[in-house]
Amino acid sequence: MKKTVLALVLASIAAGASAHKPWIMPTNTFIEAKEVTVTIDGAISDQLFEFDTNTMKFDGAMVTDPDGAVTAIPAPTSSRFRSSVDLKLPKDGTYKVSLVSSNTMGSYKLGGEMKRFRNEADLPAGATDVTRSTNHTRIETFVTANKASMGAFKPSGEGLEMIPLTNPTELRTGETARMRFTLDGKPLANQPFSLIAGGVRYRGVLGEIRLVTDAKGEAAIKLPSANQYWLGTSYPNDQRKGPPENGAKRYSYTATLAVLPE
Repeated sequence: MKKTVLALVLASIAAGASAHKPWIMPTNTFIEAKEVTVTIDGAISDQLFEFDTNTMKFDGAMVTDPDGAVTAIPAPTSSRFRSSVDLKLPKDGTYKVSLVSSNTMGSYKLGGEMKRFRNEADLPAGATDVTRSTNHTRIETFVTANKASMGAFKPSGEGLEMIPLTNPTELRTGETARMRFTLDGKPLANQPFSLIAGGVRYRGVLGEIRLVTDAKGEAAIKLPSANQYWLGTSYPNDQRKGPPENGAKRYSYTATLAVLPE
């Protein structure tokens, strides 16, 4: 397949300009052992992959095993700045850890007074002039036990997803990785997304790599230097200010990927 990246720009943006970013990250992405256990940490941070802002709640987090079976993760432990969970990986192959949420919020009028709600269940009977918007979020990372496989990557067909076409636990600097983005199961053409390496605090610049998918919703990326990378994208990708329009739906996707040395 023709290797296509429509745009590749290295943007040296001041580290202080970066917004808080959510992420989940394993202690290792490729583990070779007779009995495999990995720790997954989650946080929302200003300095990428630093525990400096808020913990990541693991409510509803799921793990997809190498055969595509989906189960809930064990109960995590949480502190002020991070959540952690130990996962046993009983089968050889690649696992996907996902945290997916969909939240509806908006405003309404009741008794002549305008009020806001943060959950559809909080909308009272008798409310009028209701406006609402929905945010659908997916946060992922990947871990391999002993040998890489591709069975965990079957898309759900819901929301904004990244489907790896190259196993995301076998990424090495200088090689090419391929992936496809979809929205509700359909290829997302001309979709911008970003890669940001960890260590922003020590670089002093964000070092954002900006890319765009092709007409098939795919991208082929020549992998940069070895590091942990945050991959992020959202749809729609406009930068309009102010409250969303009534009925608006917004989607976001983030993943943590490790690029290993040659």
